[in-house]
Amino acid sequence: MQATSKERILKKVRKALIQQSPEKYSGLNFKKNVYSTSAYTDKGLDIIFAEELTNISGKFIFCENGAQAVDTLTSMRTENGWNNIFCFQQELKDILKKEDFDFKDDIKAIDTMDVGITSCEYLIARTGSVMISSAQSTGRRMSVYPPTHVVFAYTSQLVMYLKDALDGMSARYTKGLPSMITTISGPSRTADIEKTLILGAHGPKELYVFMIDDNLKSQ
Repeated sequence: MQATSKERILKKVRKALIQQSPEKYSGLNFKKNVYSTSAYTDKGLDIIFAEELTNISGKFIFCENGAQAVDTLTSMRTENGWNNIFCFQQELKDILKKEDFDFKDDIKAIDTMDVGITSCEYLIARTGSVMISSAQSTGRRMSVYPPTHVVFAYTSQLVMYLKDALDGMSARYTKGLPSMITTISGPSRTADIEKTLILGAHGPKELYVFMIDDNLKSQ
């Protein structure tokens, strides 16, 4: 009986597994960093992150403490005419309440949101990216729904490479990784319309990262 296509394919797979070819590149080092580090030798992770984030149209704001972050956010609210600023994460809500900052946390009114404030898991300096996950109490929608996304982060969350962040996630979530882990690299963008870059095409048009100095985090 003539063999089916599936049987022929499986036969080839079995044959390949039995008659393995010698490894041609046994000396390859898959752990070695492929990126050049010479450009970052004299820079701290905060400076590298700020430069890379700015290069991809993100906006970086360094703050000595939470109070300064809220004060800056208050000024930005007036300048940009932000009426509806939403925050759902308790730690961030406490920071905002301490400075008498008016915000909303009614999930039913989320369609009126101008700005969404979230935390993050890590900041990846090499690419200027923000790592978030579904394990955060803000869930998935706050990073994609608002026209403007504001991230409150700390200097201790800085790592150089994506691998460092993933290693940190594995160490943090020992009982199982979150169902969603992703990185945000600047505002949402698309360049598939006549090769023209459009910001905010399918997500936030603006991304602000407020980096708060951990040394004064408790103040």
